[in-house]
Amino acid sequence: MVALSLAAEVLGIDSESLLFSRLEGYRREMPRLLSRRQYNDRRKSTAPLCQRIRERMAREMDGGEDCSCIDSMPVEVCRMARARRCTMGRKDTGKAPSYGYCAAQGTLFYGYKLHAVCGLNGGIHSSGLTKASVHDLHYLKDVKAGYAHCTLLGDKGHVSVQVRLDLFESARIRLEAPCRKNQRDRKPAFQPFAKARKRMETVFSQLCDQSMIVRNHAKDTERLFTRILGKNQRAHHPAIH
Repeated sequence: MVALSLAAEVLGIDSESLLFSRLEGYRREMPRLLSRRQYNDRRKSTAPLCQRIRERMAREMDGGEDCSCIDSMPVEVCRMARARRCTMGRKDTGKAPSYGYCAAQGTLFYGYKLHAVCGLNGGIHSSGLTKASVHDLHYLKDVKAGYAHCTLLGDKGHVSVQVRLDLFESARIRLEAPCRKNQRDRKPAFQPFAKARKRMETVFSQLCDQSMIVRNHAKDTERLFTRILGKNQRAHHPAIH
């Protein structure tokens, strides 16, 4: 099940209909091939296993780095004009999408935010989805639980003296973020950190262009989360890096 899911993402197949139409020619080699309904159900149930595989792949690629980058990108579920008619998340309002603003693109969107911690070699260490209205600083609470004695390179959305102090005192995490223009104690950006931060832009570009993360056919939140996780796994494939 996991191998089939990974193979589909590596080949750029993000539609179950297209995947099973291509598998029809291999029925003799795979007599116990799952049905499309079973594939959808078991893919959701194996999501935690895929998460552990992804984290292990990232550790093998990065070799125990103590410096990582953190950023977020919008995951739009529908256009703004259709937001009020969107049925995703109606059964569980706690996981329903919301309105958000992307400062990098200067646009409003309806959906979720994908937060990711990426190593300097391009491997995604960890990732998570939040509502679009959740500020980037709130995801640092989850990061604090899984990291310690390391350096995180953020953007201007991670500027907070209180959060920076809390991360260092609780987990010895050094948070580096460029200063805003209106800060009184503004300091010039450290160029090596600014150059390393560009890795996140490359990873997000790969997720958008090669993994087609902005295009999904999910009709509920659970399937959306599973699809996003699968596309993150594809970002670790050697053919991309």
